[in-house]
Amino acid sequence: MLTLMARKIGMTQVFDTAGNLIPVTVVQINPNVVIAKREGGAFLLGVDDLKKHIKKPYAGQFSEGIIPKRYLKEVRDIARELQVGDSLGIEVFEGCRYVDVTGTSKGKGFQGVVKRWGFGGGRKSHGSKFHREPGSTGQSTYPSKSFKNVKMPGRMGREQVTVLNLKVEQIDTEQKCLLIRGAVPGINNGLLSVRKAVKK
Repeated sequence: MLTLMARKIGMTQVFDTAGNLIPVTVVQINPNVVIAKREGGAFLLGVDDLKKHIKKPYAGQFSEGIIPKRYLKEVRDIARELQVGDSLGIEVFEGCRYVDVTGTSKGKGFQGVVKRWGFGGGRKSHGSKFHREPGSTGQSTYPSKSFKNVKMPGRMGREQVTVLNLKVEQIDTEQKCLLIRGAVPGINNGLLSVRKAVKK
């Protein structure tokens, strides 16, 4: 199950053969270079050249002739023979119809329970003193505490999110881009992990 690192470029729209408008996300897959081979059949992949401010301990894991990379990812279960220095790109997804995309969701800061968890809130009428509060969070005399995992206000977003079974509408080999139906997690220019769909 080969997973490659990619960049979310942004969203646009395309038309299918019937003339229907389809919203798509443009995902660019630059070459993923094999940095090292691990025990057990795993490989270390890297993207985005790093040419300045490289510490010697970090640079030491790159073989001679390989430019140090900014982002690294270990992948397993690759059904092909690879050597250090080999490059994997968009050709991996030739003929692929569905993909799974993993990214870091947009951070939304500190949010209340209505936005964060979808609470209904209280009455909106005049005189009400209960609009967007969470309400009771625990018991009184016994056990005199709130249990773990009670839904509370707090930091929202900026978490790893995986969306399964997204349809690939087009593959642009010249621009090294996948046009994926719908939205994917993260900000524009954010780092993603793309793999062929596991459940399709």
